[in-house]
Amino acid sequence: MSGTVVDVAESAGDVAPPPVLRAENVGVAFGGVNALSGVTLEVRAGEVCGLIGPNGAGKTTLFDVLSGIRRPDSGVVRFAGVDVSARGPVWRARHGMRRTFQRQQLFGRLTVLDNLVVAEEWRGGGGGIAADLLALPSRRRRERERRVRAEEILDLCGLTDLRDKYAGTLPVGQARMVELARAVVDTPKVLLLDEPASGMSSAESVWLGEVVRRLVDHEQCAVLLVEHDVAFVMGLASRVVVLNLGEVLAEGTPAEVRANQAVRDAYLGGG
Repeated sequence: MSGTVVDVAESAGDVAPPPVLRAENVGVAFGGVNALSGVTLEVRAGEVCGLIGPNGAGKTTLFDVLSGIRRPDSGVVRFAGVDVSARGPVWRARHGMRRTFQRQQLFGRLTVLDNLVVAEEWRGGGGGIAADLLALPSRRRRERERRVRAEEILDLCGLTDLRDKYAGTLPVGQARMVELARAVVDTPKVLLLDEPASGMSSAESVWLGEVVRRLVDHEQCAVLLVEHDVAFVMGLASRVVVLNLGEVLAEGTPAEVRANQAVRDAYLGGG
């Protein structure tokens, strides 16, 4: 992919949309050691981009930079065309950037449905505390709207049967699916999925891949996926970026990345 913001799709002659999320020459150093060096990466709406690489390649650091947890020492992060390098994670989340984490972070004492509804509450509306205390019609209407949206996403994720179960009682695979649903319920522009298949069985990983495709089609969001399960990434992503020692080693379709000798030597086992 070229470094331009807009590329011409050669096969169809159409102009591709600008990237929803773009890192430009991002660098991060820890005590003189470069965790990231000149990393450029972009993701467009309706695309699943996989980010792979060996341990210590810089994947989590890049995710932290993209989501606003860490500021880059150099380079720029653009979200929806705006330089957000100095913006924090809350601002980015409220403007449509959602992230899941390697460690599960559900509200265990809430039901699955309420875990999703809570993710919509930050928008307020319906009259505030007074409306809550008095159960005003405006508050009840807003609550119904949020629950309808939550039910819609539960259905898309195949979680409707779990709606009334307490999140803290769920096994790992189901809990990770609820985290994904919660990240999507407040309509996202981009999803950053950090090891979403970790702890899942093979069947659950297949389920996860199907749900991610369904959500991308339904929400038309961009997805950047970090995952150690290379087969999972190659089967889901339309484009793959390989990091090694803090730098982009290769980028292309799954087939192109598999065939790249430098990638095979550094990460996929040579051959």
